[in-house]
Amino acid sequence: MSTDTTETTATPPASASVATTDAAPKRRSYWSLWAKVPREFAFLILTMPIAITGLVVLATTFFTGLGLIALVFGVFIVVASLFIARGFGTLELVRLRWAGRTEITRPVWNRDNREQGFWRTIFAPFVDGHYWLYMLHGMIINPVISIVSWSLTIAWTSVALGGTTGWIWQRYIPDGRGDQDFWLYDVVVDWMFPGNTWQIDPVVGETVFEFFLGLIFLATLPFVFRGLTLLHDVIARGVLGSWRSEALEREVAQLAASRGAAVQAEDASLRRLERDIHDGPQQRLVRLQMDLAAIERKLERDPESARELLVEAREQARETLDELRALSRGFAPPILQDRGLAVALQSVAARSPIPVTVEIDLPTDAALPASIERNAYFIAAELLTNAVKHAEASGIRLTVSTRDTGATGHWLDVWVTDNGRGGAALTAGHGLAGLEERVQGLRGVLVVDSPVGGPTTIGAHIPFAPLAAGETAIQA
Repeated sequence: MSTDTTETTATPPASASVATTDAAPKRRSYWSLWAKVPREFAFLILTMPIAITGLVVLATTFFTGLGLIALVFGVFIVVASLFIARGFGTLELVRLRWAGRTEITRPVWNRDNREQGFWRTIFAPFVDGHYWLYMLHGMIINPVISIVSWSLTIAWTSVALGGTTGWIWQRYIPDGRGDQDFWLYDVVVDWMFPGNTWQIDPVVGETVFEFFLGLIFLATLPFVFRGLTLLHDVIARGVLGSWRSEALEREVAQLAASRGAAVQAEDASLRRLERDIHDGPQQRLVRLQMDLAAIERKLERDPESARELLVEAREQARETLDELRALSRGFAPPILQDRGLAVALQSVAARSPIPVTVEIDLPTDAALPASIERNAYFIAAELLTNAVKHAEASGIRLTVSTRDTGATGHWLDVWVTDNGRGGAALTAGHGLAGLEERVQGLRGVLVVDSPVGGPTTIGAHIPFAPLAAGETAIQA
């Protein structure tokens, strides 16, 4: 039993108003700033207390350790200050993420296993530049920037809220001022309205002036908060984030690991193929050669016996051909090249002695590279074979789909689930270990969930780059 589903995406009607689509993002963009104001205000209002606390703690521990550096425990105090700086820097990254900023990639602190062991843990911060940058951020950069941002936050919020609400509560506060205290207000009125002959109550005029000034500050409040938060974000990315060279190192390490896994997987596949050919078709061909020689000797003396040997030889040839076809399924079969991955997987499922439910969701506009289709076919066929041989299952489900995660690109997901006895594990030298090496060679991930008693779910997640329009998906 098999089902083939195709995902469809609804498109908006072409008659949509251009003016509406142009205006809506603008309205949403301004009000989206207001939506983040509470979190940005909480971030900014706590910045200076945290920064001053960090400055006091770091300066105390660091300079105390330097003063006692001649003694043994002075080194430990300096190391402790570096770890404390790392803690305050990590807190800053967490706060920025909570404030709505894009997550900043953190440094890899234990790369090359440098922090394994007591002495490596002690001396690792001295040779890691990230610790010193975190110390610089906690002792100098963050306190200075936080004073500026915190002061602007308090001032802008006070003027915005005080100006717009002053007309409510100012009348209840006695100030004891006389008319001489409103000289600045008179100057402003004379400048804005030269030659006016009417009289305006100074108290009312001041209230109106403060109200409009508060409205201006309130309207620009989201932009100020966003700018101050962005300032902290830019500084954190440059000082607290990981370096581009570290990303390149991780990329090189991953490529080396995937290449090594691919080489091991191909070597294991070739060795298995060599063993299967030696144990199967090669032995049958030797037997066939011996039968043909016997037929040649008996053809004239005992035609009836020669005819029986011919029947056996034909049977041997048929069985040898079947075994060669079975072995060739480890490579790209003709149906995969001619009709694509979905049809090839349905063909594999149809040959299974256990009923297989097939659910395939492969968009027609996202062609898979040839190498991805061949490996996906081989992985699915191997997982189905393992389920038939070892799971003692009565039903199997094969699910194949693609997804676009955005940041990490496109992925092909191959899931095989059976209702058998479970207990499958990634044991070295066994079939699943070889599949894991193959998947790692493709820079993918193999997930095995097989509790004792079942069910067993095994998923292969393979990254891929969709072919551009006009490219050929399957190459000979």
